[in-house]
Formats: sequence, C-alpha cells, structure tokens
Amino acid sequence: MLGQMTILDADSRHNMDMAPTTTPAGTQAVSRAAAVLRAVSAAAPEPVSSARLAATIEVSRPTAHRIAGALAAEGLLDRVASGWLLGPELYIMGSVAARRFDVSADAAEHLRAIARATGESVFLSARRGDETVCLLREEGSFPLRSMVLHEGIRFPLGVASAGLAILSMLPDPERAEFIAAVDLEPGWGASHARGELAARVERARIDGYAVNPGLIVEGSWGIGVAVMDGEGRPAWALSVTGVESRFRPERQRELGRVLMAHAHDLSQRLARPSRSSDRS
Repeated sequence: MLGQMTILDADSRHNMDMAPTTTPAGTQAVSRAAAVLRAVSAAAPEPVSSARLAATIEVSRPTAHRIAGALAAEGLLDRVASGWLLGPELYIMGSVAARRFDVSADAAEHLRAIARATGESVFLSARRGDETVCLLREEGSFPLRSMVLHEGIRFPLGVASAGLAILSMLPDPERAEFIAAVDLEPGWGASHARGELAARVERARIDGYAVNPGLIVEGSWGIGVAVMDGEGRPAWALSVTGVESRFRPERQRELGRVLMAHAHDLSQRLARPSRSSDRS
C-alpha cells in the first residue's frame, strides 16, 4: 500500500512517533510521496534522479529512493536508467479524474485561436493551492519562442503571469493574506519581494491582465488572464509567452485584449451546467 511504513526511514518513524496524537498516522509518508510525484511531474518528460528528488523534497537520497521505489511498486512511477518517470497507474487514475476536472477539451480551441491571432506560445494553467501548474501548450507561428513553460511545470502564485493573474482576481481578504504571508524573495530574487509583488498584482487588477516582464528568465515575457470557475473564482489562467521585443507596451495591451476575450468566453463555457453533457 502507498501509505505503508516501509517508505519511511528511521528518523521519519521517530518523528511520527513523537508527533501529537491528533496527527493521523502515515501523514508524513503520504505528504512525502505526493511531493515526489509532483517533483517527477514538474520535470516531465525528463526522468528525475533520486539525488534530484532528495534535493527537491529536502530528504536524504536513500529516503527519496525508497519513496520512489514504493511508488514504482504501485505503478505510480516507472524506473528508467537515468531516474524516475510517472507510471501507468497515474494515467489510469488521471483518465478517471479527467471526467471531473479536465478542461483541456474546452480550452484547446481557445489556445489554438490565440496562437493563430498572436503568433506566440499559449498556455493553460490551473491553480493548485498556492501554486499554478501548466496543463496545456499551443505553439505559435513566430520562430523565436520562450521555453520557460511546459506541461507539468509548477510555480508559486505570484511568480509567472498565470499565477499573477489568478492572484489578482482572488477576493480581497484572500489576496491580502497570501501577499502578507508569502516570501518569494529568497527563491526568486528581489524582483519578487512583497512590495514588488503587491504592485504587480494591483496593476493586473487595473488592467485585467498580468504581465511578467522577464522575471523568471531574462528576455522572456509573459501575459496572463484568469479564467473563472462556475462559482466565479479564478481557477485557471490563459497566458502567452515570447521574447521581450514582441511585448512592447502597445502590444501588451493588444495581447491582453485577446486573452481577456478568450478567458471570458472560456469562463462562460465552463460555468454552463450542461457542460459535461455536451461532450457525452
């Protein structure tokens, strides 16, 4: 079983034994296993070594290797010569979960239309807690492309344009609470200090679209717009990325208008009660 104690090292078992009685047994094991799966997913399609897993989830290499091995035994990971890949059991689970959560069929036509209209690479990202994860990509016709985003990559809210867009559309108390609590500067640099983040989010609220001015990779710009779920909350984002020379102020506004129009249409589509029956 995925939650078996065999995937815990001695230190982990000791820590769990010393944990408060209100902490469910196996919680740390499940959390670490989930962290491993997320790390492998974020690196896809490249394999992830046990050493890299250990550094990513901040455990020893033997512990990371044991967790990955236990997941592989359940079919959730695959072992290859250079590391670990997502396993076949995840595909089966994902196919079932897609009936409830997948929006790619609805979004794909919008990504294609945006790519045709702008020539830029276009992405659909989803909010997962305090992160965004890229779900879908459509290449534009312009020969120079930004390679910052790919399917499966995750960023904290407030880093990439998709996360900024989602953050800007959260209710005031939630947005303020996130900005007050998060500290992106150590991992992402001074441009992501709390004051800088708050200013970019406020700008996005005014404009209706969020701009990432090459803050992840120099010269690679992005613009994102939030997509709302049926309750009017920002759950996804459409974004475009490209080289700085194609993101001058006037074109930013043009790209923003294109994204906002498609985000509005997609939000309306996803909010329709009959959405699931439309594809049955």
